[in-house]
Amino acid sequence: MKLQELIDYTGQVLQVERFRDYCPNGLQVEGRQSIRKIVTGVTASMDLLKAAHAQGADLVLVHHGYFWRNEDPTIVGIKQKRIRFLLRHDLNLVAYHLPLDAHPEFGNNVQLGRRMGLEIRRWVGDPAIVAVAELEQAVTLEALAQRISEALHRTPMVIGKSDASVRRIAWCTGAAQSSMELAIREGVDVFVSGEISEQTVHLARESGVAYIAAGHHATERYGVQALGQHLADRFDLEHVFIDIDNPV
Repeated sequence: MKLQELIDYTGQVLQVERFRDYCPNGLQVEGRQSIRKIVTGVTASMDLLKAAHAQGADLVLVHHGYFWRNEDPTIVGIKQKRIRFLLRHDLNLVAYHLPLDAHPEFGNNVQLGRRMGLEIRRWVGDPAIVAVAELEQAVTLEALAQRISEALHRTPMVIGKSDASVRRIAWCTGAAQSSMELAIREGVDVFVSGEISEQTVHLARESGVAYIAAGHHATERYGVQALGQHLADRFDLEHVFIDIDNPV
């Protein structure tokens, strides 16, 4: 299919105009105009770009692209090498950040919730991308952490008492530790995100709201896969997800 048709459709589905984001959403580096194969990944690292090219991709679709707010705008160093690789191989780079976190079907938070076995009851925050759920029966913090570990295939960092009772759960993928105070105000028992900061530990201890850091990369692998597969199914394209390992 034509590149612009794909970009127009995806932008409408994700409602990118709703978000004031830290980066441009949509087409970031333009390549060939005819799209047959999409490779998805979390971050547009050089490893992902090389793997996508080896797979014969026409378009690389990621959650973390380029041109972030307040970064050096010059095309030098690592950024220059990545962009040169894309241009040399006529590869398109497309990225969606907050719109992909928030989407009610393909979003990172919805997809992570499904893997944790949680159904979202409501959304909070500004923009409303923090998900809140309530279990029918309470479980221990240790049991929830084990569920997350099995779903994501990695051991999360847990701040809180292992035998604490957990029923109300909030989560936001990636580096959403700054939403911990919002989670506390919402009266949840535990907040799950990807990363953790030093002050997050103190907030958890003093508030009694547990915190689980399950990995930035690990929690954001699923939205881009869901979106890529949707595009492939709708437009009869080939789709491959490539997971470039990242311990953070």
